[in-house]
Amino acid sequence: MDPFLLVKWVHIVSATILFGFGAGTAWYFWSAHRTRDPGTIASVGRMVVRADWLFTGTSGVIQPVSGLILVHVAGYRLNEPWLVVAMTLYVIAFACWAPVVVLQIRATRLAETARDARTPLGTDYFRTMRWWFTLGWPAFLGLMTTFWLMIAKPQLW
Repeated sequence: MDPFLLVKWVHIVSATILFGFGAGTAWYFWSAHRTRDPGTIASVGRMVVRADWLFTGTSGVIQPVSGLILVHVAGYRLNEPWLVVAMTLYVIAFACWAPVVVLQIRATRLAETARDARTPLGTDYFRTMRWWFTLGWPAFLGLMTTFWLMIAKPQLW
């Protein structure tokens, strides 16, 4: 098999996993949050955190590595405008995703505490989820735009 096609395949598959698991785990965690049931949130939260580390995190590392290989093999310059914007958005998305995982862990622990104490979710939990929700949007939009830039490779300036 052609090494370029193999790296391109790895890049596309890891992008699919990155976005699919990122959106999927966010959906399930948000859906659990909306129940306001500490037991549900704690259970779903544990699964979401594991999936994020295993799938989203791994593919998030594979993406820039395979992308840089593709840039080199395809002969693009690292200062191509579309590539600079795409890499910048990717870094911003990662900078939002990393704290989101920490917030998921915190929210899950707060839900476990409420479940075990048989008390309602507290203000710390809801504050944590507001931050989680707020940081999730730039990560999502950054990746969506990055995908478009990778496909279209537009002349930006």
